[in-house]
Amino acid sequence: MIPQQLTGWRKSSHSHFEENACVEIGSAPGVVGVRDTKQAALAARPVLVYSETAFAAFLVHITGGR
Repeated sequence: MIPQQLTGWRKSSHSHFEENACVEIGSAPGVVGVRDTKQAALAARPVLVYSETAFAAFLVHITGGR
């Protein structure tokens, strides 16, 4: 997966605007990408890419299944 193939980037609704402590997620078929909003000026922004299954498990874990 090439991070440039990820689309639909959106910020977390729980981002802290004043400190610019934001993450964004984007997707492509079968995967979810995560990147740091603060690095927007970088030509090659680092992106972590997870399978949809792994990302869904992460969300269940951090939200307690809510």
